[in-house]
Amino acid sequence: MNAIRCKKILFLMLLSACALPFVGTAPALIAGIIFSLLLKNPWPQKSADFSHKLLQLSVVGLGFGLSLGQVWMVGKNSIRYTIIGICLTLLVGLFLGRLFKTENKTSTLIAFGTAICGGSAIAAMSPVIKAKDDEAALALATVFTLNSVALLAFPFFGHLLHLSQQQFGIWAGLAIHDTSSVVGAAAAYGPTALAIGTTVKLTRAIWIVPFVMGAAWLSKSEEKVRVPLFILGFIGAATLRSLLPQFAPVWTGLAAVAKQALVVTLFLIGAGLTKEILKNVGIRPLAQGISLWLLTSSLTLMAILKGLIS
Repeated sequence: MNAIRCKKILFLMLLSACALPFVGTAPALIAGIIFSLLLKNPWPQKSADFSHKLLQLSVVGLGFGLSLGQVWMVGKNSIRYTIIGICLTLLVGLFLGRLFKTENKTSTLIAFGTAICGGSAIAAMSPVIKAKDDEAALALATVFTLNSVALLAFPFFGHLLHLSQQQFGIWAGLAIHDTSSVVGAAAAYGPTALAIGTTVKLTRAIWIVPFVMGAAWLSKSEEKVRVPLFILGFIGAATLRSLLPQFAPVWTGLAAVAKQALVVTLFLIGAGLTKEILKNVGIRPLAQGISLWLLTSSLTLMAILKGLIS
């Protein structure tokens, strides 16, 4: 048996293991990263495509674990500080981009990805501001690297500071870039944190649409802006659970499957972090991304601890 076949078999074995209910989000992500850095992902493009689709399906499935009333209450309560947080993050991010002399479009994408929804926001904004492929790739690599760190670091500091599940869910939903890492970190912290973190995060993600539309109007771009369908799917799943409560065991089962599917997704996302990506993350974009992320995370956490956000 040659080395390539052995590598593929090992990859599939690890991927399958992540579907087991006792495997958590952090071990899956770490396993994916270690495999990629040591052996290289045998199917990089297929893994990336599949993880993107599986993440969206997982988020929709998590909606079956919540009632529409829960989604509405958390979303309604988080709108005010979500808008304030997005605007401040964008302004500070652009300032830091100038401070570190990051290329203008890359700086804009890093700030936008940090403020709203990581890779999804960057992908939506890139064609509107006419960013080149390498500029978008650089922003994605920066945000992707920090996402991996966040998924591991947030639960550690949450336990260290004795945050309640509600506090942690709000913190993760507001301060972590990408949906996958928000859900992964919140799932590792607890079911209440998962419900709150996912809803707060998706409330943030909705703002991709008006901000991209505004950027398109300012730049006179004709690019069409689409509402992320997985957000509508999440709300639809919660609505279905609320309208048909007699099937609660079914909805709970689907939510459990979705949660484990997220673990599989995080293994695939970790397997996408290659040496080339790490090498391509330049000092200036990384300095901007880290500074903005640390500011966003620490200030949000302070506001939560002082009761300004609840």
